[in-house]
Amino acid sequence: MLIHLPIVILTTLSPIAISDSVPKFDIAKECHFESESSTVYQRCSQDEADARQKLKTEWPEFIRSNRNSCLLETTIGDSASYVELLICLEMARDVDKEDANAREPAKAESTPSAPAETSVVDKHE
Repeated sequence: MLIHLPIVILTTLSPIAISDSVPKFDIAKECHFESESSTVYQRCSQDEADARQKLKTEWPEFIRSNRNSCLLETTIGDSASYVELLICLEMARDVDKEDANAREPAKAESTPSAPAETSVVDKHE
């Protein structure tokens, strides 16, 4: 009965390899699918190239779990987009930052301030 366990484990693994480097997508295929003209195709290709370049520099800064989930999300179907991957990762990063800020108690609320001295009596008399 345990002989089938490795097969079950292998079939549940993601078919997309997740690595520590930016994945390689077929930009030409993606842009050809979206293009109506050569101008749109060139704009799409430039946008994808720009997004890939930004991903190369920022990839290590993204949390691995966010990289994995965004990569799986943006490669659903027959096409993949660097622009969509970058947007997903940036949104996930922003949510993580907001969550961290919400968990951090405000210093002003946690420490009571000392009352201001408002004495009107002259101490020199």
